[in-house]
Amino acid sequence: MSTILNFAIFPTDKGDKGASEYVSKVLKMIAESGVPYKLNPMGTSIETDTLEEALEIVNKSYKVLEPFSERVYSAITIDIRKGRSNGMKQKIESIEKRIGSVEH
Repeated sequence: MSTILNFAIFPTDKGDKGASEYVSKVLKMIAESGVPYKLNPMGTSIETDTLEEALEIVNKSYKVLEPFSERVYSAITIDIRKGRSNGMKQKIESIEKRIGSVEH
């Protein structure tokens, strides 16, 4: 099974300072977890074998931010597909076959 979860998570109480300092802490945790991920301008996509594993990454992300913030925002989208693995790569390759590379 392939569970692709795209999410944004960041503290909302840091004013104009920006969220990159805190988002980088979350990305470090994700990288160290060994879960395949891809940063994008509006969040981060991860891929796991189960929904539980993906939601655990979200929970760990919150735990990373909790000491630094009184308020944390998160938006999540999930695509679960049985009988498939490596779904992030396959989705991109499917589009690139039709239109060429999507990287700019």
